[in-house]
Amino acid sequence: MDQLREFVPWVYLIAAITFIFGLKGLSGPTTAQLGNRVAAAGMLAAVIATFLEQQVAAAWILVLPAIAIGTVIGFVGARQVPMTAMPQMVAIFNGAGGGAAALVSTLEYLRATGAGGASVGEVIAILLGLMIGAVSFSGSIIAFGKLQGLIDAKAFKYAGQQVVTGGLFAGMLLLALVLVADAAGILSAPKELALGLVGLLALAFGVALVMPIGGADMPVVISLLNAYTGLAVAMAGFSIGNQMLIVAGTLVGASGTILTRLMSKAMNRSLGNVLFGAFGAATATKAGAKTDDGRSFREVSAEDAAILLAYAQSVIIVPGYGLAVAQAQHNVRELADLLEAKGIEVRYAIHPVAGRMPGHMNVLLAEANVPYEKLFDMEQINEDFQRADVALVIGANDVTNPAARKDTSSPIYGMPILNVDQAQNIIVIKRSMKPGFAGIDNELYLDPKTGMLFGDAKEAVSRVVTELKKAA
Repeated sequence: MDQLREFVPWVYLIAAITFIFGLKGLSGPTTAQLGNRVAAAGMLAAVIATFLEQQVAAAWILVLPAIAIGTVIGFVGARQVPMTAMPQMVAIFNGAGGGAAALVSTLEYLRATGAGGASVGEVIAILLGLMIGAVSFSGSIIAFGKLQGLIDAKAFKYAGQQVVTGGLFAGMLLLALVLVADAAGILSAPKELALGLVGLLALAFGVALVMPIGGADMPVVISLLNAYTGLAVAMAGFSIGNQMLIVAGTLVGASGTILTRLMSKAMNRSLGNVLFGAFGAATATKAGAKTDDGRSFREVSAEDAAILLAYAQSVIIVPGYGLAVAQAQHNVRELADLLEAKGIEVRYAIHPVAGRMPGHMNVLLAEANVPYEKLFDMEQINEDFQRADVALVIGANDVTNPAARKDTSSPIYGMPILNVDQAQNIIVIKRSMKPGFAGIDNELYLDPKTGMLFGDAKEAVSRVVTELKKAA
């Protein structure tokens, strides 16, 4: 056994390499599946190698049932949870990772202090793992609640909000410094009490941090919390001396941070504005048939939409969360097939923050076997809208709102949007005129070129498909 234990660091090294290759593979749709499998194989090897560690081997009777329970939950979740609820599942799993790191850090501190004390460096790593993990856990729970509709998705603002949030952070940091000073021998402190208060303040800080953030910013929040969990896991790795946790946690933390910055950039907003700007707290104007300047929306039938699409040469489909909610991806694929059979070019425009998590629309359309080469990022296709005969918007709202370009008073002003309004004709499939997560009306709906086809996305697209087949 001792000889086999010598190979554990080498297995960890190979696993770390597979993680890097896996992340590289996830950068493109054609290599994503292979990248995921390579990284999963590396993680399996690392888990098996961990059983050679003396502490793990001695506790196998506890570890194996825990792995079995987690495997069942993960398998059932991946199979049964619909794509519309995938962001919520990601939030829950992410929170579980942060909570686990916080528990490991807590137990390691109690073990170290019970064994005669820990060094200052060990205490710092333990406290960082506890604080970051607890923030990720409670923040992820709030994110889950907002996405699931259990908590109001709008930004939650109240008087003295920043003072409360800042106070929680300061109290958590002060108590952590007390424990570090205790480890350094500068002062003596009630360790268990102080540690418990640090954990409670971290949990409260996570709630206070995420509650004021509106639902429109949840994709960024999920990515940021994912980075937090990665850092917490890395700190837990330092605490227990496990290189694999350090490497894996660092990779997750780094990739999550990069993705968070990219998404913030895609919305032309700073991360500080996302976290503290209470985006979406503004009261929406009442939706109705007319505005103060006399404009009104134009409603069209499925037959009208089918005729317009049938006589087009170029169609750009813009998917949004409404498409995901209705599970309309297969119907959209059928519609695209009918149009392409008529010789019409069909492409898909994907906004970086469409849906409720990074890549939400890409995965949803891939589920319907939409070819990867027909999916285009905003930068790739935005200039082509002006040459498109029809832009078909299905469930997307804020990412198509022209107010982001010209209304300086709008909360989304400056956010890059898809240039849907530049298409020759626009069809919007939506349940109602109700605003999106940003809480503001969409000026696109009042454009004379826009025809509103109201209804559930799946049902509405099916009606258009039926009308197209009639005309064939």
